[in-house]
Amino acid sequence: MSFAYLAVLLFSAAGVLLLDARHRLFCWRSPRRAAAVLAVGTAFFLAWDLAGIGLGVFFHGTGQYMTGLMLAPELPLEELVFLLFLCELTMVLVLGAQRVLERAEARP
Repeated sequence: MSFAYLAVLLFSAAGVLLLDARHRLFCWRSPRRAAAVLAVGTAFFLAWDLAGIGLGVFFHGTGQYMTGLMLAPELPLEELVFLLFLCELTMVLVLGAQRVLERAEARP
């Protein structure tokens, strides 16, 4: 059992959260709304994964960097952490790009 992949995911998520906090893009701009968006987005992708697992499209491969902790058959713990990270990263990128574009348009 190795926690390497989980540690890298958490480290990356911490970096995105620090960037988010510094510029108040998503979680620190409106925490309740951000929590709702993260919950809905993660639930959507988790349902997508579960449907893929049920259809035999997605399966858990073995990896030396994985914890081996499973939330459901073929659904490792790292997948849930990755989905949360994916949703947070996407929102920070979208809102950050929006802010950059708004500032560019405001310049004469």
